[in-house]
Amino acid sequence: MAQATAARRTQPAPRLETVGMTNSEPGRYAAVDVHYPATGGARAALVTAYKPRFTRILDERVRWLLEVAPYQSGRFYTRELPALRAVLADLAHPLSLVIIDGYVDLDPQGRPGLGAHLHTYLNVAVIGVAKTAFRPATHAIAVHRGDAKRPLYVTSAGIPATHAATLVTDMAGPYRLPDALRRVDALTRATT
Repeated sequence: MAQATAARRTQPAPRLETVGMTNSEPGRYAAVDVHYPATGGARAALVTAYKPRFTRILDERVRWLLEVAPYQSGRFYTRELPALRAVLADLAHPLSLVIIDGYVDLDPQGRPGLGAHLHTYLNVAVIGVAKTAFRPATHAIAVHRGDAKRPLYVTSAGIPATHAATLVTDMAGPYRLPDALRRVDALTRATT
């Protein structure tokens, strides 16, 4: 597996190359994330690409939700899923795969996490890329990118976990966190 430099919070978020989309193109790959500002609500972001490496971004979008469900331990999806649905709504092209910041399944027995609920909603493959270990998720595949000492934890639905881990390893960017996930994180936190 490739090794990656640990993501540095002081590093600027990547500005990936963006190209125009046409109506004749097949399915797309998407990376999504949600942020909850201190002022309330939620801000969801999405980037799409033709290929799962996300070397060229086709489109970026951000959606605000004024109200979100309160945090409930073990039911995080009830808070995050509406924001993801909003940012994924009305896409001009079908998606082939969605990559999220988080887990798909929370344990080897398949207790559904956010990614599993998103997979059911969209009926497309979902890859979860978590930055921290979740003790019950012993099935997650640890992926090291660049020079990172700490791994990312990859889970999936609709795609074999080993293939998902390879895709995450090969995603664009020299840091621990792939550029596409860094970009959606930056978009969710932007103030303008």
